[in-house]
Amino acid sequence: MSHIFISYARPDESLASLIADGLREGGFEVWRDDELPAHRAYAEVIEERINGAKAVVVLWSAEAARSHWVRAEADTARGRLTLVQVSLDGTLPPMPFNQIQCADLKAWDGQRTAPGWRKLVASVTELAGSPAARAPSSRPATRSLSVCVLPFQNMSGDAEQEYFSDGISEDITTDLSKVSALEVIARNTAFTFKGQSVNVCDVAEKLGVTHVLEGSVRKVGNQVRITAQLIDGRTGGHVWADRFDRDLTDIFSIQDEISKAIVAALRLKLLPEEKKAIEQRGTKSADAYNLYLLARQYWLTGNIGDLRREERVMRICSRAVEIDPYYARAWALLAMAQSNLRYAFRCEVDDGFAAANTALTVDPTIAEAYLPMVRRLEDRQQFVEADDQMATALQLDPESWEVNKEGARVCMRHRRLTEAAALLEKAVALMESDVHAWARLVTLYHALGNVPAKKVAAESTIAEAEKVLAHDPSNGAVMSFGAGAYAALGEVDRAREWAERGVLVDPDNLSMRYNFACALAAFGGDKEGALKQLERSLRTAGAFHIAMAEADPDLDSLRDEPQFKAIMTRARKRLGIEEAVAAI
Repeated sequence: MSHIFISYARPDESLASLIADGLREGGFEVWRDDELPAHRAYAEVIEERINGAKAVVVLWSAEAARSHWVRAEADTARGRLTLVQVSLDGTLPPMPFNQIQCADLKAWDGQRTAPGWRKLVASVTELAGSPAARAPSSRPATRSLSVCVLPFQNMSGDAEQEYFSDGISEDITTDLSKVSALEVIARNTAFTFKGQSVNVCDVAEKLGVTHVLEGSVRKVGNQVRITAQLIDGRTGGHVWADRFDRDLTDIFSIQDEISKAIVAALRLKLLPEEKKAIEQRGTKSADAYNLYLLARQYWLTGNIGDLRREERVMRICSRAVEIDPYYARAWALLAMAQSNLRYAFRCEVDDGFAAANTALTVDPTIAEAYLPMVRRLEDRQQFVEADDQMATALQLDPESWEVNKEGARVCMRHRRLTEAAALLEKAVALMESDVHAWARLVTLYHALGNVPAKKVAAESTIAEAEKVLAHDPSNGAVMSFGAGAYAALGEVDRAREWAERGVLVDPDNLSMRYNFACALAAFGGDKEGALKQLERSLRTAGAFHIAMAEADPDLDSLRDEPQFKAIMTRARKRLGIEEAVAAI
């Protein structure tokens, strides 16, 4: 995909080449069909390039006017409002294109001062932007070669197979990140382009990378077809491309081949330990791997605050580890789902410790497997040990969404609010749809007195909450996040509306009631209402939740209230917690 697409008839190829070279000299990125890859269908590539172009330059001539290809390309560009017309021999564009202005390059000899050329460049610049005006990427490069793996397209004809194509993209990203000489854009950044018709050169420019990998996955039964193309981010030209038709059982070898082919195409040398790391998949079972990808998709895209997400992940991962009892990543994901059900949703299930311990026995480098241990230790009031486990997780994977988010919660328990905000900022950068993380940022920015940032976080909370509620209107937890955000913005009526709806649709959600208490105390000025919600929420809470309430900045306005002190005293007494221990 390029900034400029050149459409022309074959007899005009020499002039098309001259015009393309002139635009390139002016700083534009140009594509024409002399760059067609040998392995792909002509029509498929042409459609892809036209749809991705910011300007389509159609070179009319007597031959071009008779060409069905040129007319079709011109019609596509006209519909997309990207059409720029040039006459090479004085031929006027045919109907209906004759209603649009046309630059005259009859007898043009390549002079950049010719009126027709200046008219062409002006039109291209208006559509594609001035090359000189394009802002360079603000991301500092850490390697001379860098790549972004765009989400592979799901070509299976079944939207339910999206998890598989997404998982392949994520795994290839992980593989390439193990190559020390190559900088790889994070998965969550790359996935912001999912579902978009993007210009690869624009992506490369925006992210400051030298190369972009794109591809597609078609999975039907036990057969899988994967296509992949490594593209030069500056020129839009193919550096490497291939297609793989295999049995599903060969999925790991396909991923290995793609990663190694990219390394070879970039003329990099794999160190022995890097080669071994790429070939390490964690399981040899294609069935277990397929289930893990499905569970991971639910975990990443399911509704935060909806316990059905955790329940699905728990069921699917349980089946994956039945198939392969040594699949550490499946054990770790199972552990996180169980931990959330136990501590966030207060369900009577295993707390994830056993699954996390199994994961770490197989692979002690999985950062997320330490998180269930942190929560168990906190619930047992072993806060020093919990902090040690959290520090280990952050050291192992500082780019993990889950690890940054949990690290922020631990920092909040210590009232290290600035540090907590920084970790949550990293978490929402990695997973922008995390409405819970945005809501926590509202709390932190309010406590830190950062009014502009609080406003942005509140607006982001509401925007992400509305997306969730559009297809899950019964998610009480998300309603509580939205209510708090509206309260933080001073929109009390909207906050009350969301709160009332949440209590109506999900009355037994105690975590939601805790969030309502926070909103009423911090932003609503309703201490009585906040205490009422808090008392109900903490009536059956464990030490994990009591420690959270002890440190939550949203509840600071209540701490001198006798009723608040009584609520906390009863909760501690019920659990046998000393006040000095709870006040972390």
